[in-house]
Amino acid sequence: MAKVLVPGGAGYIGSHVVRALLGAGHDVVVLDNLSTGFRQAVHRDARLEVMDLADRESVAALLDRERFDAAVHFAASIVVPESVADPLKYYMNNTVNTTALIEGLVRTGVEAVIFSSTAAVYGMPAGGVASEDTPTAPINPYGRSKLMSEWVLEDTAAATALRYVALRYFNVAGAALDNTIGQRTPAATHLIKVAAQAALGRRDSLSIFGTDYDTPDGSGVRDYIHVEDLARAHVDALTHLLAGGDSKVLNCGYGHGASVREVLDTMKRVTGVDFPVVEAPRRAGDPPTLIADARRIRDELGWTPQQDDLELICRTAHAWEATL
Repeated sequence: MAKVLVPGGAGYIGSHVVRALLGAGHDVVVLDNLSTGFRQAVHRDARLEVMDLADRESVAALLDRERFDAAVHFAASIVVPESVADPLKYYMNNTVNTTALIEGLVRTGVEAVIFSSTAAVYGMPAGGVASEDTPTAPINPYGRSKLMSEWVLEDTAAATALRYVALRYFNVAGAALDNTIGQRTPAATHLIKVAAQAALGRRDSLSIFGTDYDTPDGSGVRDYIHVEDLARAHVDALTHLLAGGDSKVLNCGYGHGASVREVLDTMKRVTGVDFPVVEAPRRAGDPPTLIADARRIRDELGWTPQQDDLELICRTAHAWEATL
């Protein structure tokens, strides 16, 4: 059992990972300022410290007092259009705060760090499939801020005893199978959440942005991963580091994609609701296809997806949305 600090553990992905860590027998302390996270999302067996990573003195005091064995770091701003409009917020919240956290972890002897990264570091990869060896070329401040944090980890690991796993997420969706936690953010822009809201009559219509891409049906293709499979990847990564494993950068996806039209058709099928869909022009910066080459995480961590099913992802997302 390890004592694990989880910054951002009251958020969508973080709350699922906290539950998975508890299930694996770890002692979990969540650090969250609750600006986008929710107190009720934190499992009762985890302790919540309401704190902002920008509050250096409070964070340092927590690290000194608790003496953690590991950290799983989610705290960040994650909305791509907002990052373009307010880049300094993203570099401060994501890169600067992460750098300060890493300094504190190294100072207090924490050697195992899991970092929440993103496929946005790849930008628009040729062919639409990205492996960990694909050149990084982020096209927005969100992706750049995450890539810069990866560099901080890489350079720090080269100079200290710290070891890390950076997990590059593709499109995370769905909710807990027991319907107790899910994505609470009211204004979330994730397609599957928006489709669930449309099926529940909470949106007048849903837009497909781009119908003339070079894809089988003209709409964009993405690699959707169920949040519980993603949570399990974090536990596997932590197990690897606690056993003395080396630092790694790993993609988190299923290795196959679904188009926007396929997602909407699936949500309509599982809910029985034929909600209105509007075709709209492409959005700047949207790649036609973005799929993970996810072989490395399976080979090197033994990660085995259990919810690789678009119908299941849509069904759990809809069931959760109905509770809000």
